[in-house]
Amino acid sequence: MLRHIVLFRRRRDVPPDPEGDAALVARMQALGARIPVIRRWVFRANELDRPICWDHVLESEVDDAQALHDYLFHPEHQALVADLRPRFEWAAVDYTV
Repeated sequence: MLRHIVLFRRRRDVPPDPEGDAALVARMQALGARIPVIRRWVFRANELDRPICWDHVLESEVDDAQALHDYLFHPEHQALVADLRPRFEWAAVDYTV
């Protein structure tokens, strides 16, 4: 099993857009159920206001590196990434569990 963790935060040069952000969050929350190779999908918002914290975290699991590749290049994921890129930056970690 491969765990894929991603942290998201709003780009500093992007003004707040609560409606747009809510739509992206809803898409992100739903994505896990729409891509068959995903075994576990948890997307949450940060709850504490600390300088070190990012805005959101995604914790997902897939069977192996090929499944992660299939997820990353899935058309629905690619469409979401295209919409996230102008508003958010992110960092990822992938590891075997």
